[in-house]
Amino acid sequence: MVVLWTDALIFILIFAILGLVIYLRGKEHIKRPLQKIAHSKAGMASLVVLLFFVLIGLLDSVHFKPANTKNNEIISLLDYWATPLREHGEKTYSAPFATTLYSKEIIALEDGTTQWGYPRLTFGGNYLDNPEAQQLADVLKKTGYGFAQGASLAGFFILGYLGINYNAQGKKNQAFALSSIAKSVLAVLFIIVSFSYTLIYLSAYYHVLGTDKVGEDVFYQAVKSIRTGLVLGTLTTLIMLPMAIVFGILAGYFRGWVDDLIQYVYTTLNSIPGVLLIAASILMVQVYMANHEQDFTSVIVRADMRLLFLCLILGVTNWTGLCRLLRAETLKLREVEYVQAAHALGVKQSMILLRHILPNVMHIVLISVVLDFSSLVLAEAVLSYINIGVDPTTYSWGNMINGARLEMAREPIVWWSLSAAFVFMFTLVLAANLFADAVQDAFDPRRSAE
Repeated sequence: MVVLWTDALIFILIFAILGLVIYLRGKEHIKRPLQKIAHSKAGMASLVVLLFFVLIGLLDSVHFKPANTKNNEIISLLDYWATPLREHGEKTYSAPFATTLYSKEIIALEDGTTQWGYPRLTFGGNYLDNPEAQQLADVLKKTGYGFAQGASLAGFFILGYLGINYNAQGKKNQAFALSSIAKSVLAVLFIIVSFSYTLIYLSAYYHVLGTDKVGEDVFYQAVKSIRTGLVLGTLTTLIMLPMAIVFGILAGYFRGWVDDLIQYVYTTLNSIPGVLLIAASILMVQVYMANHEQDFTSVIVRADMRLLFLCLILGVTNWTGLCRLLRAETLKLREVEYVQAAHALGVKQSMILLRHILPNVMHIVLISVVLDFSSLVLAEAVLSYINIGVDPTTYSWGNMINGARLEMAREPIVWWSLSAAFVFMFTLVLAANLFADAVQDAFDPRRSAE
């Protein structure tokens, strides 16, 4: 097993979240907002989508070296399960569900003559004898078969949930009925499992989202890019939070020269153009890796180091906004009666900060975390588009968009790489924004009092 830096940080973050859940379990001031989120249709449906993306990201974060490999190749569990997609490449572009290449070439026939036409794909639909007559019927047949299997699998999980729920509630309540929230969650789960299984089943026979310039499956690229988006959204937040919380609370509580110093730091940092700072930092990393090639013998290790450093830079440049919010909130909290009473009774300032200030600003922290996640996912796409984002060898939606932008002007137009990146990124960002709205409604004290 191979543990990359980002892999280690991801699993540390998961254990930290589990520890926080155990610690906060039963806390009334946390239980009430969580119950409000659980009663939000949009919030719970978007949470199911987010958990599905997280599951894919975790499968892509367990890396190892295959036993039968002769080189320094490192793959993940997702790569292992998607081996046909990873290895069944074509020569160059092919459209979704196509059986031939996208451009005409000179084809060598069996009798030794040549012909100008569209060459057959090596893997996509290669079992069809007459693609023009058989392709549509074959795609529809396999789509129906794959959807039937996916729906059966989804139905199995749903029936299991209903059985558990009935045993827990049906015996107490003679009239067992699902709430509208549970129906929404189960409907979303059914759609995700059925649709995903259908795509996986079809990908064994066709390139469902086509191939790129070097013949790599676009569906595989889009799925692999999920981990990159999640890593940038979560690890950047993990790096940003400690600085924002500590500096924001200290500036608001102590005021004076402490407040002036912290304000000077984040004002100076904000005055530096973020794009230039990121570009300079990425250049430094590239120079360091070029001078220490013996430490980066694998392409995936080099790409992982650049991804980690990009998270660090984004975290350093994005903590100032939350710090300002926490400073303003702390300025208000330090004047309330219970904080003044604790100070008059001689309670240590560290205890006041931990017991009275920090818990009462956590709603701002939680709201900012979920709101910033989607903006960080979009930031990766923009930075990779201008070639200062993740490594070009890293699968990311930004690299897919960057690689597709020049092909949008060709004739015929190559549209599927850009469309695939847009659909996957749009789904993740939309789910994150909907869940952020539910969290904001639940944890905002002004709305909770309504």
